[in-house]
Amino acid sequence: MTASINDVAQAAGVSASTVSRALRGRQGVSDEVRDRIAAVAAQLGYTASRSASSLASGRTCTIGVLVPYVGRWFFGTVLDAAEKVFSAAGYDVLLYNLGSPETRKRFFTRLPVRKRVDAVLSLLIPDDEESAALRSLGVPLATTVGGTRPGFTVVGIDDRAGTESAVRHLVNLGHRRIGMISGSSGPLHWTTPIERRNAYLDVLADAGIEHDAALEADGDYTVDGGERAMTELLAASRPPTAVFAQSDEMAMGALRALRRHRLKVPDDVSVVGFDDHELADVVGLTTVAQPVAEQGAEAARLLLRRLDEPDTEPAGHVRMPIRLVLRETTAPPRPRGPH
Repeated sequence: MTASINDVAQAAGVSASTVSRALRGRQGVSDEVRDRIAAVAAQLGYTASRSASSLASGRTCTIGVLVPYVGRWFFGTVLDAAEKVFSAAGYDVLLYNLGSPETRKRFFTRLPVRKRVDAVLSLLIPDDEESAALRSLGVPLATTVGGTRPGFTVVGIDDRAGTESAVRHLVNLGHRRIGMISGSSGPLHWTTPIERRNAYLDVLADAGIEHDAALEADGDYTVDGGERAMTELLAASRPPTAVFAQSDEMAMGALRALRRHRLKVPDDVSVVGFDDHELADVVGLTTVAQPVAEQGAEAARLLLRRLDEPDTEPAGHVRMPIRLVLRETTAPPRPRGPH
């Protein structure tokens, strides 16, 4: 038999009203209790009644989600976490994959989500015209990428602080030839590569290290791209002794390139990533950990809260914690760099 809200309440040791508030992201429920209720609901296979919620509220009980790449790890992880929160609260997800400029332009010209969704979670960064189009929908808006934007609840991290901690770690180890693998060819209007590059340059300047353009390469935020970029850096007249990759996937590609060139990590080259990908610990990657799934879940909860409390102002910019995780891919440089 299908589990009911009362079954979840009994198993979690709370009232049915507390279950309802927790699964809809409403206030008045502690994080500990909310997590316990979500776990019990998932274990029992409970989801709120979509038809009952729709009849009671006049809503579609559907959330629109815009993504630039469904298959990329970061976006897929955010989407999966958000969908679980929406589903537990009785909402369906209407997904739009807007990876190509043509698809994106067609979407914002037609706005097919109008009158079909109760809120929009955007995992792409809209320009001013696109932002205005989304605001014209008159529904709550949230995102997990980019900075503060009028009308949007933004759940994200401090990209500059994360990059600074990674590059300073390499500087403090004694490295002076520090390369960077970026993602400058990422999604349209994506500010993350710019923020992380500026932080990289600032740390080098603060340390009195002259910037060398030959120590930067584009890795396209993919494993294969990271491998190509690392191979390009190794071909420089003076290769780096350490590399900061703007994502763990690019860092993993760099590790593969170094292995193919028979260079040891970290003896010959140190590598730092960014994300704390689920495989980062497997390969011993030093990285900046960000709570990717938690960003998606929190954005979803804040959207549901806005739907239940429409008179409240958007949460603005919610910063999630980050930390540098030291593993086996970084060490002081050897007296002589890689050959």
